[in-house]
Amino acid sequence: MLKRCDAASSDADTGKRTGKRPRKAARKRSDLMETERSQDDELEIRVREAGLRPTRQRIALAELLFAKGDRHLSAEELHEEALGAGVAVSLATVYNTLHQFTEAGLLRILALEGSRTYFDTNTSDHHHFFIEGENRVVDIEAAPVSVHNLPEPPEGMEIVNVDIIVRLRPKKARHG
Repeated sequence: MLKRCDAASSDADTGKRTGKRPRKAARKRSDLMETERSQDDELEIRVREAGLRPTRQRIALAELLFAKGDRHLSAEELHEEALGAGVAVSLATVYNTLHQFTEAGLLRILALEGSRTYFDTNTSDHHHFFIEGENRVVDIEAAPVSVHNLPEPPEGMEIVNVDIIVRLRPKKARHG
């Protein structure tokens, strides 16, 4: 969230501060503030429609999560981003919020590295590359991926989704 700044203009001839704001700059600031309000309102509606109360911290974290398009983040990465953006939030609150967003269908959880869990803002049915050594997750573009011979699920259960994670690493240099 950007703070409004009331910059006064100066008289071009005298260099004196006139106290008047240039109209064009004022319109741009007004448009920017309106866009921010609109984005906040959209996030608040999105959180509310997911069945969650749109608290200040949830909206701030949602803004960080969804403002940059499709992303894959760990709780620790989001916590670091939040602190850097001036959002006072504990790591426990970040974890709780991410899990609430996941249960509400706003995020998809990816358990890739033992205890390390990533959260995906793209909840559509898609698969991932995991780049070892970099601990980076990348969406596999809409390429046809097929899985054959899935086992029958236990009695009373159905298969909901199959996640494919293809692990990558740089090729080793060949000698000889």
